[in-house]
Amino acid sequence: MSVKQYDDLDQAVLMHIANCVVQAYPQLNAAQIRLLCRSENATFLVTAQGKRYALRLHRGNYHDKAAIESELLWLDALREEGLQVPEALFDGTGKRIQTYVLSANEQRHAVIFHWIAGEMPTSEVSVSAFRQLGEITARLHQHSRQWQRPEGFQRLAWDHASMVSASSHWGDWRDITDMSSNDHQLLESVLDDVQAKLTRYGKRGERFGLIHADLRLTNLLIEHGETRVIDFDDCGFGWYLHDLAAAISFVEHHANAPLWVENWIEGYQKICTLSDEDFAILPALFIQRRVQLTAWLASHHETEMAKSVANGWSSQTVALCRTYLDGKHLPIGGGMHY
Repeated sequence: MSVKQYDDLDQAVLMHIANCVVQAYPQLNAAQIRLLCRSENATFLVTAQGKRYALRLHRGNYHDKAAIESELLWLDALREEGLQVPEALFDGTGKRIQTYVLSANEQRHAVIFHWIAGEMPTSEVSVSAFRQLGEITARLHQHSRQWQRPEGFQRLAWDHASMVSASSHWGDWRDITDMSSNDHQLLESVLDDVQAKLTRYGKRGERFGLIHADLRLTNLLIEHGETRVIDFDDCGFGWYLHDLAAAISFVEHHANAPLWVENWIEGYQKICTLSDEDFAILPALFIQRRVQLTAWLASHHETEMAKSVANGWSSQTVALCRTYLDGKHLPIGGGMHY
């Protein structure tokens, strides 16, 4: 593994930290705490006085306190625009970020959010949800282009090097164990082509800015027909249309992926118009995301999420790369004309 990618603290320690964190909140007196999931971070359900909250315990070696505060400031601004996004809870002293010190060299940050109701969609989700997601994503991007960020605002950059190089944020895709040397050469050729196209596409303000960066099915909640966006933990600076590539993360090879993409674009263009250059860059963004996720699987191979999608992943990735180089179809689903 090229970089430390997930928290290796055992569950008992995580639960102890969560119990310590809630003590800072008078409104959470006598709260019940239950671990919901472990991925990049540990997420807990906190129940107190008949209300539910989500406690996010950040892993180490990823975001510092200033970056987490920057995320919360963007969420504040988005809510002011009427978007349904998470809202952090203030503790008894007016703070929104707790820091638990494990040792002189190690600490964990935590944020508690008001609960957002809804059901997480699956790969059988209605295409109407993707139209709503496209429209919501366009509103996020519209806000990002216009928002005057506060002084000191800082988030990760999601560019070609930070997504798919040997030192990317999520590790090195070359660490995947079931690809041959010929497969590696194929992916290298694909990434060289992607880099060249993205360099020409550029990072002008209308194309590159503050994005969610992980707007996939597991970060959506559907409630009464409305799509709500959660988990801005990876928000940062990237190509706006990366959020479309992220929307079909881990299911790029699904037969319905082309239909989801079409509906996402339909919803998006209700708010923001896409240019010919935008449409032309989509194949590069789709395949770049797929390789980025391959790096994630390699560096998270011990997690339940990685194990659940690992079967057939590499062969499907190689097939999508060949589709990309062929140039006749988008590298998603069974192939989509563009």
